[in-house]
Amino acid sequence: MTQKTRTAIVTGGLSGMGLAIARRLEADGIDVTVGARRGGEPETARAILDAAGVKARSAALDVRSSESVERFVADVVARRGGVDILVNAAGVYVEAPVEGHPDAAWDDQIDTNLSGTFRMIRAVMPHMTGAGWGRIVNLASVAAHQGMANNAAYCASKAGLLGLGRCVSLEGAAHGVTCVSISPTWVETEMLKSFIDADIASSGRSREAVRADYAASNPQNQLVQPEEVAELAAFLVSDAARALTMADYQVNAGSLW
Repeated sequence: MTQKTRTAIVTGGLSGMGLAIARRLEADGIDVTVGARRGGEPETARAILDAAGVKARSAALDVRSSESVERFVADVVARRGGVDILVNAAGVYVEAPVEGHPDAAWDDQIDTNLSGTFRMIRAVMPHMTGAGWGRIVNLASVAAHQGMANNAAYCASKAGLLGLGRCVSLEGAAHGVTCVSISPTWVETEMLKSFIDADIASSGRSREAVRADYAASNPQNQLVQPEEVAELAAFLVSDAARALTMADYQVNAGSLW
């Protein structure tokens, strides 16, 4: 009997690690639906996916909204009959010191990075437990383990994912559902490239010099690539990863940040 094609949802799948993971899962024959705020702009989303060689469907998804999450998941289930894999890669990052920290910056990072992940898991869990198989991967960060000045909201949101994942893994264990997280250090994504651009603008230094500073933050002296994170994610959602749950895997190149 031919095994049915697995169905995956990747949030934040129009950029960075989410896009790399969507591409990698497709290479394994998995049917992927990408959710992102820009997913509601079909031409823009299709252009991004095509440029990356990704055939995945895309749709509007705002993980800050329970209504948006439930509608998105319901559409995938209606088309595919269920959801086997969920990769939560949607996230935002804003720096601010604790003193004078704007409520809006705190609320958006907690709501997107942590509560948004919770909403997605809550929506897919009944389909996974009912089917007796499921894989959930949350994109955390080394910030889940280490503090950094001016990053209270981001660190708190990512640390929260570890606690959430432990609870989900326990509730899913008897039903064949695993939940793990991946915690990368600096990854050469669009977000990091925007930081490099800002450093160039403020310092007048060359792109090569600024990029080298980020690379030197780890002893391997190389920036982690989105594709490296995607390779790990692909294994963690496979049948071979059945016993891997309630764990966090750091892709840190030997660096705490």
